[in-house]
Amino acid sequence: MSWKTRHRSFYYANAPEPDDIVLDPKETALLVIDVQRTYLKPKPDPAENEAWQPFFRRMDEVVIPNIRRLIQDSRERGVEVIYARIACLKNDGRDRSLSQKRPGFNYLLLPRNEEEGQIVDELAPEGDDIVVEKTTDSALTGTNLRILLANMGIRNVVATGIFTDQCVSSTVRSLSDESFNVVVVEDCCAAATMDLQDRELEIINMIYCHVVNSEELLSFYQV
Repeated sequence: MSWKTRHRSFYYANAPEPDDIVLDPKETALLVIDVQRTYLKPKPDPAENEAWQPFFRRMDEVVIPNIRRLIQDSRERGVEVIYARIACLKNDGRDRSLSQKRPGFNYLLLPRNEEEGQIVDELAPEGDDIVVEKTTDSALTGTNLRILLANMGIRNVVATGIFTDQCVSSTVRSLSDESFNVVVVEDCCAAATMDLQDRELEIINMIYCHVVNSEELLSFYQV
């Protein structure tokens, strides 16, 4: 089954297959969302830590290696590599959006210079790579990313990162609303569980983006 028929929701179960995707490297950016050190730290509670083990394994064995591969390929093709990370400007986090102040999992206090908030070493930015810092779930809403993409002539955004059902999805929806063509790479993303991952991919596919795997993505680039 190809990307044209996978992850179909109720709304698109009988929709025609989409046209082939063709990506011009000069008009395409690879966006790496929130792959930050804090999310790969063991949980202090043993039971909670055990529950997160499938996520940690997926990140170590699938997501990070595949994103790293796409970063290398993007640099070779001339595709812009852009990072987004959660980082507040005030140490007490009062500049954060409401979604990041609410109690629970999404509560985050990551002042911009703290080590826990940096991109993981395996995917670290290089040279003049753009890193946008956000206090919102969407990498577009709370930053100047839209202007940067427009200034560079970017029309297509390849979305990767975490969490698929939160910041990745919020970013994808915002990009779609701004009329960017969005491709989400399923084996370069992760939610806390595969059930959440699969459900969110089904929800956003065909309307806000096209969901593909990394091998399919590489076949879309113009030679």
